[in-house]
Amino acid sequence: MPTAVSGRPAELPGERPAGGLTAAGSRTAPRGVGWSVRWIAALAICQAALMVGLGLLITGPAHHLWPLTVEDHVDSGFERMRTHSLTTLSWFASEAGNTGTVIAVTLLSCLGLLWIPRLPMWRQAAFLALAVSLQSLVFLAITTAVDRHRPEVHRLDGSLPTSSYTSGHTGAATAIYGGLAVLALSRLRSPWRRVVAGVLFLIPIVVGLARLYRGMHHPTDVVGGLVNGGLSLWIVGRAVLADGFVTAPPASGSTKSAETAPDGPGQRTGHAAVIFNPTVTDQADRDAIQQVLHQHGYGAPTFIETTADDPGGGQSTEAVRDGATLVVVCGGDGTLRAAATAMAGSAVPLALVPCGTGNLLARNLGLPLAPVDALDAALHGAVHRVDLGRIEGDGLPTTHFAAMCGAGLDAAMLQRANANDRTKASLGWLAYVLALPRVWSRTPRMSVNVRLDGAPAHRRTARMVLIGNVGAVQGGMRLLPDARPDDGRLDLLILDPRGLGGWISALWTLLRGTATPRSTADAPAGRDDGAPVAFFTFRHAEFTFDHDQPRELDGDPIARGRRLTVEAAPGALKMLLPARGE
Repeated sequence: MPTAVSGRPAELPGERPAGGLTAAGSRTAPRGVGWSVRWIAALAICQAALMVGLGLLITGPAHHLWPLTVEDHVDSGFERMRTHSLTTLSWFASEAGNTGTVIAVTLLSCLGLLWIPRLPMWRQAAFLALAVSLQSLVFLAITTAVDRHRPEVHRLDGSLPTSSYTSGHTGAATAIYGGLAVLALSRLRSPWRRVVAGVLFLIPIVVGLARLYRGMHHPTDVVGGLVNGGLSLWIVGRAVLADGFVTAPPASGSTKSAETAPDGPGQRTGHAAVIFNPTVTDQADRDAIQQVLHQHGYGAPTFIETTADDPGGGQSTEAVRDGATLVVVCGGDGTLRAAATAMAGSAVPLALVPCGTGNLLARNLGLPLAPVDALDAALHGAVHRVDLGRIEGDGLPTTHFAAMCGAGLDAAMLQRANANDRTKASLGWLAYVLALPRVWSRTPRMSVNVRLDGAPAHRRTARMVLIGNVGAVQGGMRLLPDARPDDGRLDLLILDPRGLGGWISALWTLLRGTATPRSTADAPAGRDDGAPVAFFTFRHAEFTFDHDQPRELDGDPIARGRRLTVEAAPGALKMLLPARGE
């Protein structure tokens, strides 16, 4: 009997544990929100203890040792340097690390990261906000525990209630501007990114020098601020920016990471066919894709346009029949689903170029969301086997899905969002978020019989039934924490919160990704077990609803119905994916 686990799907008898495959074939557990919170909390305590310990050492046993013995001379030297022009410049530099400035820069940066069309950077925004917040919390702990007088020079700013150790301006500047520098190095493609990052890294140093010039801190206070801000960046960066799943997992547990590509990167031979959705792939994108293919040895790719009647399946079949050795799919999850259904079991690999709104499979596989970058990274990679889900139901002929499918609240939300093409085009996936409140009260609780892997049917109520080949949705939230596209299984989320307390409990469970294991056998026959969130894993499942329900496949609404039969298709699709770390 499959078991339900709030953060971890149940294992079927004789199956290997869930998790992503590393390049060496070993397993790694996913890092959810719960892991991140525990990591940050534990290391924040260590960070505060370290900084307080250094402060007590500076003000206590080590105060007569070098370089502390020359700090007064340094402070006096800065005082003697003062001129009207330098004082004015130092004010501007100091203001760059002021509390109001740091808060404003943090808010604007986070909003900017979240507003990027088709590529909202939730992790990067969370990284900045948490790094600045952690620095501030540790700074408050330090100033409470360490009482250090400010330098005995004329201070250009008013006396502050906090201790001289550490420099809060310098620490806050390190957290926000250093964080922006990290993002510039990792996200910008411009050749100027190192220059931008260098300027951003210099700002905290300039702020620290301004604080010394204005007589507000000793040199070790400024150094302490730099260390405090730097540690905050490292701790939060490790928790938020480090992926908990592996890009391009291979299909087997062998020590070989993937199938070897026919030729080395840039030296492939054969013919590439590009299946593209013209509504999301313009001429500039197609020209750039052709140039990348040419650079990798595909001289004259064939471009085949999808249509409303054929969103990619027929074109993919035609491309393989005509001898294509690589099929490049440019579009969203719907275009990919159509192509994947046609190419399931084919020996020809598929390269995904995300151009749509959701791009769930691309996000979960770690592909860059910029089309040219995604194709270039894939062509530098190797062929991997990826699972698909096979599904059929009343009014739904047998087909496949690559990311997720479901019934209930999520399907109603997608149907509402897709009804307004203009809103969806302008807001991207945020249109789905805006649609949720409108369908929340209009989508009643449904009754469903669930039968997993031949076990007796389990009857329960639900607001949403979600089946996933992958686990993460937009913003990095993992609705199915242990779903992996290479484990030969599918994962199931049944959401059924009742009342405000139930919704809070469900949200907390989804955010932290852990809960107490339960079994379908624990619920009496014919009755609901009342769990707000339940997770299962399976190879074959049957869902029978009492009434017609809204349904969706890979983000596309389909006809309402009462029945779904879903099964895993292990390794059904060959994909060209970037190597780990691309």
